[in-house]
Amino acid sequence: MNLTLLRRRNNGNLSRLRDEMDRMFDQFLVEPVGLLDPKVLRTEGWLPPIDISDTENEVVVRVEAPGIAVKDLEVLLTGTTLMIMGKKDELKEKQEENYYQCERRFGEFRRELELPEGIDPEKVAAEADNGVITIRVAKKPGAKPRHIEVKPVSKRIPVA
Repeated sequence: MNLTLLRRRNNGNLSRLRDEMDRMFDQFLVEPVGLLDPKVLRTEGWLPPIDISDTENEVVVRVEAPGIAVKDLEVLLTGTTLMIMGKKDELKEKQEENYYQCERRFGEFRRELELPEGIDPEKVAAEADNGVITIRVAKKPGAKPRHIEVKPVSKRIPVA
């Protein structure tokens, strides 16, 4: 039997949907009735979308976190692992309300991201602006990629 290993591609929304379905299935095994309540669906752990970009001098992480106060955010860097944690409090709503659609998410989140080797853990800055957290991690000077020329092999004469 031949097996082919395919690399998993991060398809953004599809990945998040799969992760959310896995989380819901796990929760269902623990507490099946809890999933029927829309409020439970909105307050269970959630993952804000992120972008990670790499420039010549730094790695930039952007996290969508609208409605989260700066005091409710925490960013930790251990080695090359960046951990972003936060909490979005739910607005107090009337208990008598029946939901027809429930998409806003509340509660705590935690993202752990593996950054590339060669970052400088002493040069990290984070800021929140208009619901987007931007974290900039500088690269060490020697960590920049070096271009290596690929040369053709000269023709060899076979020895008889």
